[in-house]
Amino acid sequence: MPHFTDVSVADPRAAALLTEYFGDRALSFPAAQGVYRPSFPAPEQFVPPLGVFLLLGDAADPVGCGGVRRIADSPADRVRYEVKHVWVQPRARGRGWGRLLLAELERRARLFGAEDLVLDTNASLAAAAGLYLSSGYESIAAYNDNPNATNWYGKELD
Repeated sequence: MPHFTDVSVADPRAAALLTEYFGDRALSFPAAQGVYRPSFPAPEQFVPPLGVFLLLGDAADPVGCGGVRRIADSPADRVRYEVKHVWVQPRARGRGWGRLLLAELERRARLFGAEDLVLDTNASLAAAAGLYLSSGYESIAAYNDNPNATNWYGKELD
C-alpha cells in the first residue's frame, strides 16, 4: 500500500516529479495539437484548505503525485475543487496506485468542503480517461481554457 505525503509544489521531490511528468507529456503530446505547454502549479493554491499536493509512495523516493485546489464555484453555486497533475511514473504503473491517489485527493477535497470535483485531460491519455470514467467522473463542458486539454470531466461529491 503506498503512502501519501503532503508537500508544497515547490518541494524538490514534487518539482522533480512534475518536471518528469511535463517532459513525458511533451514527448507524447499529439503533434496535430501543437506543442505541449507545461504550467507549474502555484504553491499558494495547494495549501489547506485551498488545496493540497501529495506525493505517492515512499517519501524519500516517490513514484507519483497529484493535487486538488479550490477554483471558482460552479454555476450552481456549489463549492468546486479541481484535480491537477495526477501522474504515476511508468515503473509504478499497473498496481492501482493512480486510483488510490485519485481517491485520496477526493477524500481531501471533501474534507475541505468540496461539493464538485472537475479536471481536464487530453484525449491522447486513454488510460487516464478510463480511470476518471470508472471513478464516477462524467464528461462536462470546458470550464477552463487549458491549451493542452481536449476533455473535461466532473463529479458530484454529495
